[in-house]
Amino acid sequence: MSARISRGQCADCTCSPGLLSRANRRSSLFAQKINIKRSNSGTINVGQSRKGSVFTIDAASLCLPDVKEINTSKRLNALRTKMAEHDLGVYIIPSEDQHQSEYVSSLDQKRSFISGFQGSAGVAIVTRDVMCMNEIPEGLAALSTDGRYFNQASNELDFNWQLLKQGAKDQPTWEEWTVNQAIQLSLDSGLKINIGVDPRLITNKLYQKFIKLIEKGLNESKNKSAKVEFLAIQENLIASIWETFEPIPPTIPNPINILELKFSGKSIKDKLSQVHNQVFKTSSHIEGLVVTALDEVAWFLNLRGQDIEYNPVFFSYLIITKFHGTTLFIDKQRLSPEILVYLQLNDIKLESYDDFYPYLLNLSKEFSINDKQLLVPNNSNWEVIRNLKCSYHQALSPIEEIKSIKNEVELEGAKIAHLKDGRAIIKFLAWLEDQLINYQELIDEITADEKLSEFRKEEENFVGLSFATISATGANGAVIHYKPHKGACSTINPNKIYLNDSGSQFLEGTTDTTRTVHFGNPTYDEIKNYTLVLKGNISLSTLKFPENTTGNLIDSIARQHLWKWGLDYGHGTSHGIGAYLNVHEGPIGIGPRPNAAQNALKPGQLLSNEPGYYEDGEYGIRIENVMFIKESGKQYGGKKFFEFETITKVPFCKKLINVDMLSEEELAWINGYHNTIWNDLNESFDKNSVVYKWLRKETSPLIRSR
Repeated sequence: MSARISRGQCADCTCSPGLLSRANRRSSLFAQKINIKRSNSGTINVGQSRKGSVFTIDAASLCLPDVKEINTSKRLNALRTKMAEHDLGVYIIPSEDQHQSEYVSSLDQKRSFISGFQGSAGVAIVTRDVMCMNEIPEGLAALSTDGRYFNQASNELDFNWQLLKQGAKDQPTWEEWTVNQAIQLSLDSGLKINIGVDPRLITNKLYQKFIKLIEKGLNESKNKSAKVEFLAIQENLIASIWETFEPIPPTIPNPINILELKFSGKSIKDKLSQVHNQVFKTSSHIEGLVVTALDEVAWFLNLRGQDIEYNPVFFSYLIITKFHGTTLFIDKQRLSPEILVYLQLNDIKLESYDDFYPYLLNLSKEFSINDKQLLVPNNSNWEVIRNLKCSYHQALSPIEEIKSIKNEVELEGAKIAHLKDGRAIIKFLAWLEDQLINYQELIDEITADEKLSEFRKEEENFVGLSFATISATGANGAVIHYKPHKGACSTINPNKIYLNDSGSQFLEGTTDTTRTVHFGNPTYDEIKNYTLVLKGNISLSTLKFPENTTGNLIDSIARQHLWKWGLDYGHGTSHGIGAYLNVHEGPIGIGPRPNAAQNALKPGQLLSNEPGYYEDGEYGIRIENVMFIKESGKQYGGKKFFEFETITKVPFCKKLINVDMLSEEELAWINGYHNTIWNDLNESFDKNSVVYKWLRKETSPLIRSR
């Protein structure tokens, strides 16, 4: 991994046109004239570019902080020493915390600590050569992630690591790779090889998958003599070595607040009644529900926190029983007197967060005596199952499903939130174009991100961002989850595509919008590919589909236009979105992943629509709107048909649209969409302002050239 160290304060230096422009705006004109190829400014952390000339200075790299390489060798050595203490040949380091959260707190970023990879999805596997007698232990280290992060992982992993490209052709899954490594270690040594993992960080489903893979691998004739076992290791080995290399991130008791009924739309008692009807009335044997997902606890209790950046959740567990009531497991000192009274009025009992597993063990023993079952969601960790002494049933969490179907207040809140966010993004895009074109300012990706946040903060009930903004110019846009860093980012090039993927948390709802724009003269390919992506977005937006349709069945609707040209994108088309909660929410999605095939799309669900296209080393295109599902009023064969309603309020980039590639229906849809944005937001701006003029320009009707 690498960490940046400051070269020193250079606010008054004259080593780059960008810094000169702070003292004298005319210097930015000078910057345009000297031989600095701004067209190559999309490359990060590069001081030279060979594209377009033998030696071209990259303006984006001037005056960057030095890069200090910190390889992971010593960390891996320390980990393998701990593995030897536990007699492990293989150790798995997942990305998730014990609540199986997609995004985790700093303290839970153990995979990032050991590998240097900063993406949100992936798993690290470290092996130890059990026959090695050297003072420094040896072995392999692999990082598996999906197509969204291939470029990022390649940049961030050092020489100790190999990248396992999840879903790539002819590549084993990371689980298969792990088992194969263990079997080979056993064959080479003649010893039993243990695969270890913290049981709180994987699901029971994944544990069962490993048991089957190990059994299958050992049953092959060439592996008959191998011995492999999968073990739960209670001591987290990464946590045990962390402080040797850097301070452990502090745990700060962030505030927890009540979300008023005018925003949530349903009281705890209403939600409890829904859960009882769905869980306990459908089975006479099930008398308890275990809730481990943080957003499910927050939604059920109408409480919001700040324990994980961008996600308004707090560390807690919940157990709902038919006769024992509802128990919240949380550090009690974090709760204000107001919340304590609120929970008491709703008959919520309190227990310590650390007492969750002992409580669960005792409760399950009681259930076992009475021959009663617990419902344990599929997304619960393996340690939950290991603590059960009664019979249990695993299924989709009923709270996850209920939560995904927004009530009328939540849907209205989502519309309000996107109206506010649309206003902020429109201000931002108008400002950015004005600064880059009319004033010829040099603005980097972080400065742009900060300006957009300023506009968002002007909106009432703004709480914060819903994820780290992707502000990407040129080639950086081809890194699907690119994240710029202050002092280590590129200058936005008005002659290249700029992609901004960002979102907000408002009390009314959660937003997620991506717009791809060009401030200069785009190329034929850029216009063509943008238009293909836009056509895919429109095709999904206008789709009508029968009930019981799953997201995998309609994914190709958004890809069809790219496919005609032999093009595609390496991520899903859609994810669910929370109501002032996580920006990624289950159980639905549209895409090729298994979860998209498991759960049907239902009215009231809020989800994204984000096809894209990425040209490595050149640019990225993504257009993302948020929409919700509603009944279309049509039926066939006794089945209702559903449709989408788009609620994002930001115009598309007209410069990048080839009108002649659009059908009459597509052209009418875009013009109608832009007219709605104009009608909803034009009165927000002064008629003499840059923003008003920009909005009028960008929402004026598209007209065919012939």
